[in-house]
This record gives sequence, C-alpha cells and structure tokens, in this order.
Amino acid sequence: MDRTIRTMEDVLQLLDTLFDPRADRWTTDAGSWWDGFYGDRSKPVPFFVTKPDENLVSYLDRGLVTAGRALDLGCGPGRNALHLASLGFDVDAVDLSPAAIAWARERAHESAADVRFVCGDAFSASGAELLGTYDLIYDSGCFHHLPPHRRVSYLALLERHLAPGGRFGLACFADGAVGSELPDAELYRQGGLAGGLAYTAESLRRIFGDLTEIELRRMRDEPPESPCFGEPFLWAALFGRDG
Repeated sequence: MDRTIRTMEDVLQLLDTLFDPRADRWTTDAGSWWDGFYGDRSKPVPFFVTKPDENLVSYLDRGLVTAGRALDLGCGPGRNALHLASLGFDVDAVDLSPAAIAWARERAHESAADVRFVCGDAFSASGAELLGTYDLIYDSGCFHHLPPHRRVSYLALLERHLAPGGRFGLACFADGAVGSELPDAELYRQGGLAGGLAYTAESLRRIFGDLTEIELRRMRDEPPESPCFGEPFLWAALFGRDG
C-alpha cells in the first residue's frame, strides 16, 4: 500500500504523472525532447532568431520596464535574455533543455553578454536554483506548456521571486489562433496537453489577478526584416506587483 501524499508538492508531483512528460514537453524529463528540437539549428522555427520580442522592446522603449534584475523563464537560445543584458540588466535565464542552454551560452559568448544561464525546472521543489527577487520576470513560450496544476507552482514562483514594484511579462498561445482550447478537466481525462494550451484574455486576467494589469494585447506581426520577433498568435501581457 502506497500512501505518500503529505504536502501540496506531493499532490502536484502525483498530478504530474497523469501527463506524458516527453509528449507534453514541460518537466525535467522532457529535456531530451527539447534537446532534439533544438538540435537542428537550421530549422525554420520562428523563435530560433536572435531577435527580442517586439512587446518586450516596446515595454523598455516606453519606460514600462526599467533596468534591474531580470529572470527569463524558458529562455531557449537566449534571445530575450541577451537583449536585456545588452541594456544593462543583471539577467538569470533558465530552461529545461541542455541543448538550448548550450546554444544560448554560445550566443552570449559571441556577443560578450553577461547572463547567468541555468538548466533545470524552475517550478519543482528540486528544480533550478533561483536567486532572490527580480525586478522583471519574463516568459516567452513557457507558460502555455504547463499542465493546469502547475499554474499553482508558477504563481508561487512569482510570489517568491517577483520584487515589490516589479514587472511580469508573458507571451503565450492565444485562443482562436493556436494551442488546445479543451477545458482543464478534459486535459486530465485525455492525459495530454496537445502541444500547448491556448488562453483567453479573461483567463489570463483571472489567473494573474493578484497582479495589476498594465497591458494585454496580441503580439504584433513583425516582418522578416524587422529587428524584433512578433507573431500574432501570441498574447503579449505585462503585469505589475504593487510596491
């Protein structure tokens, strides 16, 4: 007889087992899937570019985000982390995939950028070690790969690591564009995330309701010659924490 549930983390880890980590691409066990994904750098993947997100650039240009300590969640090859470092941010960047982190470190070396790259799962108790609080936590493409119960872990991370007066930026799949629109309960019945979850604006406002909405819009479609990355199937959201 196995009776191991004692803490909330025990519950979350049990729920993790209802999803295939290799197919759903979010736990530490999925790192090998992402390694294969990042292994062919010549693939025409939109976010393989070295360009930062257009909304992140806009926040900075308008003074909605100012330099300080930054955390890039699910940093991939590091395009947003490197941009923040170039503007004077003290940047930590975390990703599950060793291949992604290796690529990001190569890019940082080429541009002489000072970024602390960490390989691990930022949302588990035994995952990536994060240091203190951050003035900016930015996520471009990580949140929509989390199963519903790990939103609890995500919000706990923001509670621990987003500094008073800090900013939280998010780019994630938008409803009606890309990603699964199945109800949360159905995801557990099917045991999968179907490649990622779409969100409505209302659901994002509800999930991050403890923060103050600064801006929530669709990401702008940036042409190939643009210095920024932009895809209209993504939400671009900026929230603030009261000081």
